[in-house]
Amino acid sequence: MERAWLFSLIPLTIGVVFLAFGVYGLRCAAVLRRTGVDAEARIVRHEARRNDEGVTFYHPVAAWTAQDGTAYEYASRYGRGTVRDTLGAGTRVLVRYDPRAPHRFAIQGWDMTRLDLLFTVLGSVLTTGTVTVLLVRLLTL
Repeated sequence: MERAWLFSLIPLTIGVVFLAFGVYGLRCAAVLRRTGVDAEARIVRHEARRNDEGVTFYHPVAAWTAQDGTAYEYASRYGRGTVRDTLGAGTRVLVRYDPRAPHRFAIQGWDMTRLDLLFTVLGSVLTTGTVTVLLVRLLTL
């Protein structure tokens, strides 16, 4: 086999990374569904974060009080390109958080597992497709 097969490691690597990212996100969401606690929160502000291309994403910062009376304030894992009126500063929202690690939380209606599912599917397709092509190539030589 010539060196051209090395180029197939690129989609395989991308697929494995996507798959790992997606599975991690889905597992975190499943843990929150199982063991999470609901709390009423309010959006206190938005954190603006720029990505490498210079695009700004706004991550809502939710503040809530846990059952034990401790106050928490964390930025959402997900950001969007614009601040919607439905999630502006002062808006009351429902959050589901992990009592053992409150920084792991989800804002109902904002945080989405669809992105994690998309990464899982794309990663599975890239990984399975690349491994299949490599096996067929190995078996036909």
